[in-house]
Amino acid sequence: MVEKKKADNEATGPAREEQVTGRVSRVSGPLVVAENLTGAKMNEMVRVGEERLFGEIIEIRGNAYSLQVYEETEGIGPGDPVAPTGVPLSVELGPGLVKSIYDGVQRPLDLLEEQTGRYITRGAEVDALDREKKWEFEPAKKEGDEIVPGDIIGTVRETPVVEHRIMIPAGVSGALKSIEAGSATITEPVAVVETKDGGGEIEITMLQRQPVRRPRTAARKLPPNIMLVTGQRVIDMFYPLARGGTACVPGPFGSGKTVVQHQLAKWADADIIVYVGCGERGNEMTDVLLELPELEDPKSGETLINRTVLVANTSNMPVAAREASVFTGITMAEYFRDMGYSVALMADSTSRWAEAMREISGRLEEMPGEEGYPPYLASRIASFYERSGRVICHGGDEREGSLSLIGAVSPPGGDLSDPVVQSTLRVVQVFWSLEGELAAARHFPAISWLRSYSLYQQNLDRWADEEVDENWSPNRKRAMACLQKEAELEELVRLVGMESLSDEDRLLMEVARMLREDFLHQNAFDDVDTYTALDKQFRLLGSILLYDRLAREALENGAELDKILQINALEQIAGARLIKEDEIDKFDELDENIKKQIAEAAGGREPE
Repeated sequence: MVEKKKADNEATGPAREEQVTGRVSRVSGPLVVAENLTGAKMNEMVRVGEERLFGEIIEIRGNAYSLQVYEETEGIGPGDPVAPTGVPLSVELGPGLVKSIYDGVQRPLDLLEEQTGRYITRGAEVDALDREKKWEFEPAKKEGDEIVPGDIIGTVRETPVVEHRIMIPAGVSGALKSIEAGSATITEPVAVVETKDGGGEIEITMLQRQPVRRPRTAARKLPPNIMLVTGQRVIDMFYPLARGGTACVPGPFGSGKTVVQHQLAKWADADIIVYVGCGERGNEMTDVLLELPELEDPKSGETLINRTVLVANTSNMPVAAREASVFTGITMAEYFRDMGYSVALMADSTSRWAEAMREISGRLEEMPGEEGYPPYLASRIASFYERSGRVICHGGDEREGSLSLIGAVSPPGGDLSDPVVQSTLRVVQVFWSLEGELAAARHFPAISWLRSYSLYQQNLDRWADEEVDENWSPNRKRAMACLQKEAELEELVRLVGMESLSDEDRLLMEVARMLREDFLHQNAFDDVDTYTALDKQFRLLGSILLYDRLAREALENGAELDKILQINALEQIAGARLIKEDEIDKFDELDENIKKQIAEAAGGREPE
């Protein structure tokens, strides 16, 4: 009889039985030093004390093993037992991830509340994925098919909008000996693979495990030339993000970083959203948890929670778990990317992640770098953002997936020379600079249209010219030139007043005001204005630029500027951002009114 064995994940392998081999010698906050962990390796998970607290080996010096403990270490002291597990910090991957709310080490918070109450008991342990729930497995392959790592052998309907695709794990290839439709738990085999190398038969389950610090690989990367549509006008039109791209959102306290992150999580054109609250205030994570089940997904009509995974590591949770939370989130995001989905991950905020690294580094007595951060700060940040990308996934079907990363940064006092900001800007391609002055003026999103940039601009201009309208990039350039000219004239206006400007410059200042207030300003709490599709963005900007062009022609023909600045169509332009997506034809009526009223202001001369 041929022996059957279950497929082990490529990187973890089976965990060995935990045996106490070490003892605590020193405790310093979340850092615990243990001795005699013979055979233990870097990044291996351990259990500390009688309460079996989660820990990870982060440094080995001779017989001294430094452990980063992800729970409060109060009560742990010298002599307490330490048991290695034989596996690195890993996450469980399979049906049940979507709609879940995890802490930084992938413990489901809702199940922990049922087990321990509102406050998590130290050492509490709950499976990340439900072992009892039955899922309806639908095969996508048949017996006798040749399979390779990454192949999709079947699907499970996880939520009304997410089809969970069951993939062959790394290191497994051969022919499908058996595969059956039906109900199964994530630990029950759904298929058997007969290997080519004579290694016997391998049972395939719906559960995989992946170390969080080891990126999941892909067949090859693709160029970032497709826009990730966010519905936020200042982003999509002026500083777009590509699918598989990277962006950072730095800004001072109160400038709206979290609101921007929430908007992107709600409206970004991605199949799956992974939101990581890394050291966030509890009330802000509560807003996300309360809103996502209520908000309607513009693509599917279902609620947004049906395609969202949440990692909630709030500011009152152990500081060491912040360092793990971003890697926990991105590993789950890579898993969905490998299914062929477009995934967007929001990390809020990476500054608190860096602060956790600084605290652990200090307790390890490492040589500090700039402002006390560890010397490896830049490389650790890069290791996170470099896991993004638009890729061809492993498997025989050449499916495409993407993982876009957006990280908020909270520099002290909004100082953009902060090491975390500078280390982030070296590796990301999009910079959305939030300004406290704009936020104080109640202009949201408070993204500076003069200090921000997108290195994807050229590629995405070509994409938008083809997919939306050939005048997308010319209109964007005209609008940006107007805003830049306004910035140059502002100092002169402050010195001598608006009346001293020429009629052409006064008109430019008015058009720039319309761009700022009627286009760039966007109300996140208005049901219509919170999201703007690309065609509506193009029409709204086009109406403003139409007014600008016709007004200049009228001035050249001798019209009075005051009459042009007082036409009723200006109020219609101001309200155009509230035109609904299914009423976009109203822009035709608006444009006709602009032409007619400017012609009347010019004395009846019809515009060309």
